[in-house]
Amino acid sequence: MASDKTLNAKNLASLGADRLAELLMELVEGDAAGKRRLRLELASRNGGADVVSEIRKRLTTIGKSKSFVDWQKVRTLAADLDMQRDAILRHVAPSRPAEAFDLLWRLLDLAPSVYERCDDSNGTVGSVFTDALNELGAIAVQAKPEVKALIERTFHAVNINDYGQFDGVIGLMAPALGPDGLAMLKIRFEGLDAAVPASPKADDRKVVAISTRGPVMRDDFEAQYKARRVRSALTDIADALGDVDGYAARFSAEERANPSIAADIAERLLGAQRPEDAMAALALAEANYHSGRHWPDWQRVRIDVLDALGQSGEAQTARWAIFERDLNADYLRAHLKRLPDFDDEEAEGRALTHVCQHPDFHRALSFLMDWPAYGLAANLVLARHTELDGDHYWLLTPAAETLEQHSPLAATLMLRSMIDFSLDRAKYKRYGHAARHLQTCGYLAKRIEDFGEHLDHDAYVAGLKARHGRKSGFWNA
Repeated sequence: MASDKTLNAKNLASLGADRLAELLMELVEGDAAGKRRLRLELASRNGGADVVSEIRKRLTTIGKSKSFVDWQKVRTLAADLDMQRDAILRHVAPSRPAEAFDLLWRLLDLAPSVYERCDDSNGTVGSVFTDALNELGAIAVQAKPEVKALIERTFHAVNINDYGQFDGVIGLMAPALGPDGLAMLKIRFEGLDAAVPASPKADDRKVVAISTRGPVMRDDFEAQYKARRVRSALTDIADALGDVDGYAARFSAEERANPSIAADIAERLLGAQRPEDAMAALALAEANYHSGRHWPDWQRVRIDVLDALGQSGEAQTARWAIFERDLNADYLRAHLKRLPDFDDEEAEGRALTHVCQHPDFHRALSFLMDWPAYGLAANLVLARHTELDGDHYWLLTPAAETLEQHSPLAATLMLRSMIDFSLDRAKYKRYGHAARHLQTCGYLAKRIEDFGEHLDHDAYVAGLKARHGRKSGFWNA
C-alpha cells in the first residue's frame, strides 16, 4: 500500500484546494510557460469562450515575434505551440468545433514566420505542426466549415506551402469538401495552371542558381515550381475523388515509364478492381524495372496484380525469386503461406538451405537470426567463421548474445571478430566494448568443451597481449 507521503494525485488532493493553489503560484513564479498554462485552465471554466480569446492572443503574439530562437531554446518554443494545440483540442473542440478548426488553421499559418526565426534541425517544431494538421483533418467534418470558404482556404494553403506545413491538406479536407467541393477546387487549380504569367523585362530577370545546363532564372524557376505544385494538387484531388484515370492523367508518358510511378498508378487501378489495366500500367515501366536499379514497389504491386488475375503460380514464382535474390523474409513467408500443408515445410527447408549457401555471409546470418533459425545461424558461423567481419557490430553483438545459450563457441567467434577488428584497426573508441566482449569470452570459455581448430581462451588472450600489449586503453578498460 502506498504511503501517504507518496507523490501522487490522491495524496496531493488531501492538501486541500487552497494549499495546492498556493503551491502552484510558488512553482510558476518566474515560469512564463507555467503561468500561460494556468491561465488557459482558468479560462476554460466558462465552456471555451474565454479560452478561445486566450489562444488567439497567444497565437498573435507568437506570429508577431521577430527574435531568433536557436537550437537550445527551440524546445521551449515547440512546447508553447504544443500547449496552444492541446488547449484547442481539450477546451475548445468538444463544444466549439468550428472555432477549434479556425484556431488550428491559424496555428498552421504561423509556420512560415516560426521556421524563419528558429533552428528546427531536430524537427521538434515541425512535429507540432504535423500533429496540428492531422487534427485539423479530424475535426473538419465536425466543424462543418462553409464549402466555398474552405475551398479558398485550401487553395491558399497549397500555394503557400513552402515549409510543408500543409502537406496532404487536400486529402485531409476531402471529407469536409465532399465531391462537389473537390470538383470546384479542381477548377481553381486548373485555372491557375492555365494562367499565363506576364513576361518579365530582360533587365528584370535574375539568376537564382547555376545548373549543368547553365543559369537558372527566377521567373523560370517560379514557373516550374508552380507547375509542380498545381500538378501535385490536381493529383491529390483525383485521388480524393477516387478518379484513378484522372490520377494517371497527371503523369506524362515518360513519367509513367518510371517503375515507382507505374506502381502507384497500378495499385490504384487494382484497388478499383481493374487488374488488367493495372498490369498494362506496370508493363509501361517493365523495361526500366529491368535496368538494374532497385524498384521494390513495382515488383510488389505486380505480384498482387498476378494474384488478382488468377495467375497464382506466376505470383508464387516471383515471390520465390525475390527471396532467393534478396533473402527477403517477407516474400518467403508470403510464399510459404500460400502452399498446401506439408509442402510449406519442405519449401522452408529448401529456403533455409539456400540461405546458408548464400555468398553474402552477413546477410545470411541476419536472415537466420531474424527468422529465427538459431541452430542454423550457429552452424553458419562455425562453418564460415573466416568470413566474419568484426566491423558489423550492429549484427554480431546481438547475435552473439542470442547464441550464447545455443552455441557458446559460435558466440565466442563473433565476439573475437569484433575484438580483433577493434585492436587491429586501432579503433580506440571501441576499446571499451571490445574489453567487455573479451570478458564475455572468458565466461563462455567455461562452457566450451572443445574449441576444435580454434585457440582456447587462454591462448587467444596470450596472442592479443603479444600483438596489442601496449594498447592500454583496451587492457585498462
